[in-house]
Amino acid sequence: MEKWFNVGKIVNTHGIKGEIRVISKTDFADERYKPGNKIFIFSDDQGKQAPIEVTIASHRQHKNFDLLTFEGFYNVNEVEKFKNSLLKVPESFLGELEEGEYYFHEIIGCSVETTEGEELGKIKEILTPGANDVWVINGKNGKEILIPFIQDVVKNVDINSKKIIIDPMEGLL
Repeated sequence: MEKWFNVGKIVNTHGIKGEIRVISKTDFADERYKPGNKIFIFSDDQGKQAPIEVTIASHRQHKNFDLLTFEGFYNVNEVEKFKNSLLKVPESFLGELEEGEYYFHEIIGCSVETTEGEELGKIKEILTPGANDVWVINGKNGKEILIPFIQDVVKNVDINSKKIIIDPMEGLL
């Protein structure tokens, strides 16, 4: 059975020409939403029906959203029904990554410890504010720890054992 990965949520329509507003959950939005790519819509009111396969016609970013149009859906009335639906791709759509690159689903849930062996907690989410990703750790005392994904800090990532070693810079912890 194929494993599916959530890449975004349709939160609203945008304008009258069939554009939808997406809160993106994908690691590589520009690549994932490239015109011509296929994506699948999973809607709550679909029940047991198969997901709807669509082809991306256009992609642009506006404020904190990704705006998409799909081939064959050219006005707001045709896409209104997709509000609150999830956008997913099957595992077979995930491409090979370069060494040192990871998908979010590979990192979330990993335990993090320092080079001295101090356990910090597990990664609960990934923020993408700009130049580099920031990994959010649920610390032992309930306090969030923010770890920048940069070479000076992240020393070893072992996806198979779900373990990450960091060398925290001064003031990080």
